[in-house]
Amino acid sequence: METLDLRSQAERSFTRRTFIKGVIAAGAVVSSSAYLFRTNGSSASAQAPGSVERLITLRVNGQERRVDVLKQETLATTLRYKLGLTGTKIGCDRGDCGACTVLVGGVPTYACSLLTHQVRGREVTTIEGLANGDQLHPVQQAVYDEGGFQCAFCAPGFIMSMVGFLQQNPSPTIDEMASGISGNICRCADYPKILKSAMRAAENMRTV
Repeated sequence: METLDLRSQAERSFTRRTFIKGVIAAGAVVSSSAYLFRTNGSSASAQAPGSVERLITLRVNGQERRVDVLKQETLATTLRYKLGLTGTKIGCDRGDCGACTVLVGGVPTYACSLLTHQVRGREVTTIEGLANGDQLHPVQQAVYDEGGFQCAFCAPGFIMSMVGFLQQNPSPTIDEMASGISGNICRCADYPKILKSAMRAAENMRTV
């Protein structure tokens, strides 16, 4: 009789809640084990068709940086909000104003109009990568000396465009320079000073 009472007591203690807790605990153990002992091959095979690897390596300002990137994420977003390179400004965010201009493989490029995944394996240079320690880049020095900008929100984009253009044409005429940086817009319309700074930058670049 005592044996039957003990058995019924054990059956009553094994409730639905206890059963569910046990299933969850077992599932967690199995899931953890699968994660710890998975291989690269099994991980790759489990990836959905058409998906994009999120954790990628970018080469920015001469350094390799590992970053978690969404497949639809723009380079401007990654640089500013993932890597903390806030010199790359986001103005119009649709490839009109040029505030987000960076160099990709030495070519001035709108970072807001380029997906981050597209620059893997390519050198990206932002305004933060121009100076050599405390020594400004010749273009930066020219802008500083000439006081080329008013509010300076657009300055990083203009400077990157100047650098890219002068690498291709170190001795431009003033009309060529104006055309070379025409993809950038100044909200203060301070173009005469900007163009003067750009021509001073060309002189600085030739004497380096």
